[in-house]
Amino acid sequence: MAACALLPQALACLLLAAAARAEVQADFSPECRLFMYMGTPPRGLEDHSLKKICQRYNGQPRYVTLYDVVDHIPVYSAYTFKRSDGSKKVDVPWMFEPQLSTETGSGEMQPFPPDSLHKSFEDAQAVLEDYSNTVSFERGHLNPDEHQSHPDDKAATYTLTNVVPQIREFNIGLWKQHEHTIRRRLNNYCRGTAYIVTGVTTSGRMIRRHNIDRLAVPTYLWSAYCCVDYDHNAPFEERSKFPAFGSRALNAKRGSEVLEISVQQLENFLKQNTFVDKKFQIFYEDCVPNNAIMTP
Repeated sequence: MAACALLPQALACLLLAAAARAEVQADFSPECRLFMYMGTPPRGLEDHSLKKICQRYNGQPRYVTLYDVVDHIPVYSAYTFKRSDGSKKVDVPWMFEPQLSTETGSGEMQPFPPDSLHKSFEDAQAVLEDYSNTVSFERGHLNPDEHQSHPDDKAATYTLTNVVPQIREFNIGLWKQHEHTIRRRLNNYCRGTAYIVTGVTTSGRMIRRHNIDRLAVPTYLWSAYCCVDYDHNAPFEERSKFPAFGSRALNAKRGSEVLEISVQQLENFLKQNTFVDKKFQIFYEDCVPNNAIMTP
């Protein structure tokens, strides 16, 4: 840390320290906070089993994830939306996060190794075998590749630390259509940066492998976006959903619907249905713009 004392700016010191740290971080580094509105992660989610991951691919940070090393699923992924045509990147192998298991591992997500080598890190995260015999479930993205545009940003979404078990019909039906809806809305009416946080609630249901609990099955999926620089001439039904809006849906085969609600309503729902404290907040000041943060 002596080198830090010679640097003229405190931010430079922070970035140097971040470069030396594992990408599973005690707190998100400055470069990783860029994926969250006002550099602020959701407040009110703290537990010893939750690990902060700066998802890094091909030498660059891509988004952040709060990961549960006991339930082996992400609690949320937070990312910046990139305008796109919604195309998928289909030639990417599934990856894992080495440093959930060892501090000496690579700072980047890595493709799964062959054969049984995954047994050395499966205690702390999901592995491909966990999803291999789950007929009813699919690997459902929290940060979907269709919300990204650059091939590397799309590729970085294909890590098991960014997916949860979703009922197949829900994943390819209701929730996929909702991802399309949000993509079109932000493509058309968000003029600046859109920040998205997508997460889950759980209620104890697990996927088991070899009679061992392996993956928590989400009860609800939820999502919220924040875009303070938007088209004020948009149709009212779209303009009324800015600068921020939320959604939730039951992870079920039938009888589910995506309910679009205000961010405050979503926060109240999550306070009642998952393990967050009374100060829980998805976005800094609920993404309420003021003169200090409005884009001219």
